[in-house]
Amino acid sequence: MGELNPGKQFFMVRPGGGLVYRYNTSRRFAWEIHGLYGSVQAEDARSGEDNQILRNLSFRSQIIEFAGLLHFNFFNYEIGNPETPATPYIFGGLGLFRFNPKADFQGEWIALQPLGTEGQGSPVYADRKQYSLMGANIPFGFGVKFHAFGRLGFSLEWGLRKTFTDYLDDVSTTYADPDVLFATHGELAALLADRSLVNPGKINAGRQRGNSTNKDWYSFAGLTITYKIVPRKAECAAYK
Repeated sequence: MGELNPGKQFFMVRPGGGLVYRYNTSRRFAWEIHGLYGSVQAEDARSGEDNQILRNLSFRSQIIEFAGLLHFNFFNYEIGNPETPATPYIFGGLGLFRFNPKADFQGEWIALQPLGTEGQGSPVYADRKQYSLMGANIPFGFGVKFHAFGRLGFSLEWGLRKTFTDYLDDVSTTYADPDVLFATHGELAALLADRSLVNPGKINAGRQRGNSTNKDWYSFAGLTITYKIVPRKAECAAYK
């Protein structure tokens, strides 16, 4: 969710995957570390909003994320214990992610950050620094855990990621002067910065291209399969 997708959940969903390790401190709490891989994309042409359609920008970006989370189970839960078969849960934590927005130009996907499409890297726009392709995020969300047999556990979850960058889609502020972009980064930077369907070029310089007050978000949703490495300890009947 960003300039090219202001608010639609599950818009242009892409597949992803990763690895997870969880350590249960009790039946209610668990720590998780994970590495996830996926991608995001959006197109103004599919927005349904006239002003976005005329802006005509698009992008896609791979996402690589590493994060640490704390889970809270609403009910007691332990894989392999028939007395604790399932629970809803919430989670939150801190993470790091890498992204790299690209745009399709004549059948080739071009990395946008090196082009400084909003004037980054030019002395004319000295206040616009080149953004980093690494960022911190705050993952949080909810899900349901359950187990069916043996040491296998399953969870269905949806987690949002609050980021601190507005350049996940390479769009944030205003249009830069195409002559400045051409002089700083070449013709390709000027072409990809303004792909408007009406009056592209110098006439748009200084006009709104994005909204820098709203940072970008992304999310992961799906199924997690876990295997309990240590078998469940037998309980004394007197303490059940």
